[in-house]
Amino acid sequence: MSERVMYLKAKHLYSTLHYRTRIGLCELPLALLVAIIATIVSITAPSLFTNPLFLAGLVLHAGLLAASFLTPWERFRPGSYVIIPLLDFVAIGLTRNGSVDVLPGLSLLAIFPVIWISASAIRTRLSLLASFLGPFVILAVPPLLGFAPPSQFWTAVLLGLAMATVSVSLRFASLNSDYSQRKLEASKAEVDRLQGENAERALVLEAILDTIDVGLVALDAHGNRTLTNRQQRSYDRLVKAGEQDDDGGSHLYAADKSTPVQPNRYPVHRAAAGETFANYLVWIGPKESQRAVMTAATAIKDGDGQFAGSVIVSSDVTDMVEALRAKEDFVSNVSHELWTPLTSIIGHLDLVLDDEDHGLPADTERQLSVARRNAERLYALVSNLLASASGAASVHLRPTDLTGLVENSIESAGPQAADTGVSLKADVPDILWTSSDPLRIRQVIDNLLSNAIKYSPDGGTVTVRAREECDSALLEVQDTGIGMSPNETKLIFGKFFRTEAARQSTIPGVGLGLSITKAIVDSHGGTIRCTSQPGAGTTFTVTLPLHRPEQN
Repeated sequence: MSERVMYLKAKHLYSTLHYRTRIGLCELPLALLVAIIATIVSITAPSLFTNPLFLAGLVLHAGLLAASFLTPWERFRPGSYVIIPLLDFVAIGLTRNGSVDVLPGLSLLAIFPVIWISASAIRTRLSLLASFLGPFVILAVPPLLGFAPPSQFWTAVLLGLAMATVSVSLRFASLNSDYSQRKLEASKAEVDRLQGENAERALVLEAILDTIDVGLVALDAHGNRTLTNRQQRSYDRLVKAGEQDDDGGSHLYAADKSTPVQPNRYPVHRAAAGETFANYLVWIGPKESQRAVMTAATAIKDGDGQFAGSVIVSSDVTDMVEALRAKEDFVSNVSHELWTPLTSIIGHLDLVLDDEDHGLPADTERQLSVARRNAERLYALVSNLLASASGAASVHLRPTDLTGLVENSIESAGPQAADTGVSLKADVPDILWTSSDPLRIRQVIDNLLSNAIKYSPDGGTVTVRAREECDSALLEVQDTGIGMSPNETKLIFGKFFRTEAARQSTIPGVGLGLSITKAIVDSHGGTIRCTSQPGAGTTFTVTLPLHRPEQN
């Protein structure tokens, strides 16, 4: 227990005592010391008890102690108790002058009433005067009466001045103590105010966090939870609902809704390890009542860059996931329904138009050709819809020369580029081996080239580059067309997404080509990214795994 705490407890205990008891306790130390001196004198110099002055002093000390405890001070004016320390000077003078030959140092007992007077509520001037006169009288009376040499008079003056100085010091100490006490009380009041404000803010924050429909967890540097809102607690209950799985894990599953997530891949465990992630989809709850939750986490760093905690947010996206699945099912079903009649229409048109002896009039043949071209365009659209609905296409990896695929695609895209006044350029090595599916990668190049030409309606240049870089094959398709905004480049690979400029123009398309292209690249273990500026063209960059001769 600290000294400050002990002092405060003692002060509190003293304030609970009866008023006369407090007065008596102030007199008690001097009375006890005098009693001890009297006891020692009774053994060492019993003759002093025959001295009337010494005996009168002892009796007066005893009487003052009794008066301190027994007098109803609360009935008198405040500060009336100061009569006790004033009479203590008289008692000390009698005791000292009655034993001056044996105990000349008893005059120092005047320090007790000086301390009491200095700590009392009387005015400072009166306190200083009493602190000087009391000790002065103790030593000055005998020389004035002729019982002591005149030199003792100046000793009395010196003692009075010394005790007055002590009184001044005590006054200053009391003022400093009062100032410190007020300052401490002000600090305590400020701390109490701040604690009240913090408590109020904590309640407001908790109410706000419990109102939002997003789960939130805050972790400290050791991975312990410091905050969890109402929505997150409901997610936690769903994870732990009912019995656990047979393998002992909780009801937390991967995006396929059936594969249990390993403990080290739990969102909270990943965040506690200092990982930052976004769009991490998990399914929670028993399989008959699962909910899809999208999670994200951000690590918190301290001033030294060290991990100081993390914040994890979770959102229920079940409705959105089910809506996307329903849309994909719808697209897949409609595409399959269109596939068969379109195949039949195109087949019969081919039979008619490819028959050299069909004998059709020129106008009829022209109209059938238009019908076949539009049917083939619709067929391509249905094929894209089916490819999009089926997800990532299956690939068959083998050593493939990327340079040859680029050259073939440019040759095939030549007529389309000539119609729009676009110049095609290639910057490729003589040969660049990749580990890829040539059919699928040709589809990727054709899609990128077709888009680059299509979105350069006023002519320009489309450049295709290929090179080896950082153990990967790098493919770039760059155009000088209409471009797009940075925000649109983040959404360009989404299904059915088209830029604002494309929607406002007459350029055909449904926004599936790049989605399919990304799925093919992803299935190869590669990457694709887009950089663009409005009016400054667009660049698509694809990375593919290289093929090394030692892989054969």
